[in-house]
Amino acid sequence: MSCIFIMNHYKPYSSEWHRRRFLKEALEKYLDDYADNAVILGDILDILSERSERAYAEFSKLNELESLLHETDLK
Repeated sequence: MSCIFIMNHYKPYSSEWHRRRFLKEALEKYLDDYADNAVILGDILDILSERSERAYAEFSKLNELESLLHETDLK
């Protein structure tokens, strides 16, 4: 099974085009280095987990701020 990456899915040099190009280059680097699939998957999961933790921390901070604003609004 061969996989051909064609960059014409997006308008050339658009942000979507660049995003796909960066992802393609990163994946190709893993494959060129003969990284084990478990390493690739582990790295992807780590990146997603880190992003999720940062998003949750930001949500928690904003939620706390909103609660404080409501408390001071009631006084």
